[in-house]
Amino acid sequence: MSTKPFLAVIIPSYNEQNNLKRGVLDQVVGYLKKQDYSWEIILSDDGSTDGTLTELKKFAQAHQNVKVLANTHAGKGPTVKAGMLAAQAAWRLYTDFDQSTPLKEVKKLLRYVPDYDVIFGSREMIGAKREKEPFYRHLMGRVWNIVVQALAIPGMLDTQCGFKMFSAEATEKLFNALYVYSGEKKIKAAYTGAFDVELLYLANKFNYRIREVPIKWQHYQTERVNPVRDSLLMLRDILKIRKADLAGKYKA
Repeated sequence: MSTKPFLAVIIPSYNEQNNLKRGVLDQVVGYLKKQDYSWEIILSDDGSTDGTLTELKKFAQAHQNVKVLANTHAGKGPTVKAGMLAAQAAWRLYTDFDQSTPLKEVKKLLRYVPDYDVIFGSREMIGAKREKEPFYRHLMGRVWNIVVQALAIPGMLDTQCGFKMFSAEATEKLFNALYVYSGEKKIKAAYTGAFDVELLYLANKFNYRIREVPIKWQHYQTERVNPVRDSLLMLRDILKIRKADLAGKYKA
């Protein structure tokens, strides 16, 4: 009889050759091998076109407890969703491929197990650390947070940090309840959107115990972020979330 792992680490990917060359996956495995709990890694690919999927499969073949999911390109939200629901662990963390928040920061989240159901990293709380971040990105984040608190989730300081952990029960409930980011619509470009906002909005709506935790984060340059375009699309999606709630799309 197999025993389910304690922690699953879900890492979404989309055209990650530059990050693969930095050895980020070796860093993740190296950290987990030093821990005294059981673990699994789910590499969930978002339809990469640059050979990333081939490299992920090679990595999985060379390491135990690593699984690769090949998804149709639909954006970060549905790609994370596929990985989270494929995991078997009692606790499931999704983290960015570039490791802007290094995996070792998970120890700060694990301190709050099992007293909370949803535990996520924050770059805005006292004690958090942001490194090498351009001023415009920081300003964009602060303005975005004001919008999120006003329209969706008051009291949460950083909904967009891609370092969030859920209990198995919360994972099944929340990810299956996604509506705006359910994955039914396909896209052409890389897009994150307000996926994290919908998740936390649902966690708050369904009365899960939520904890925001200050973490260390480092900015890595990317061409995927367009401040004006992305801000407008994310605002549109927040309005979609509120509209979906009013229409009864989220069932407790």
